[in-house]
Amino acid sequence: MDDLHLRIARVTEDLRNIQQELNCAAMQAPSDPELMEALNSLSETEPIETLRVALDQMRHFLWFYSRVMRNEPEFGDNMRQAGNKESANGDTPRSETSFFDQLSRVDEVMLLHHLADAKRRKPN
Repeated sequence: MDDLHLRIARVTEDLRNIQQELNCAAMQAPSDPELMEALNSLSETEPIETLRVALDQMRHFLWFYSRVMRNEPEFGDNMRQAGNKESANGDTPRSETSFFDQLSRVDEVMLLHHLADAKRRKPN
């Protein structure tokens, strides 16, 4: 877990640096037509769009992850309802749903969400 925390800290710092650099470029661009043209080129906008999509996906995932970890009632109710449907289908009921089972369902929801938005996102 320590490795993950270190990676999160590095990524967070990198994102802050990227934001600062982009902010500086955006502030300089209006007074520099060549810079404005370069920033609007496909080779510049494509990586930024890819980053935006990846960050948006991560934001959605982290929102679901935090809800699972906090066992929020609304989210837990949905999980229990899904479990009740399994036992109604003849599957053996389980008294507790593991975190990984819950995360698997969250992943399925996220997959459906992103498939619905497929026309607006680029492949990773």
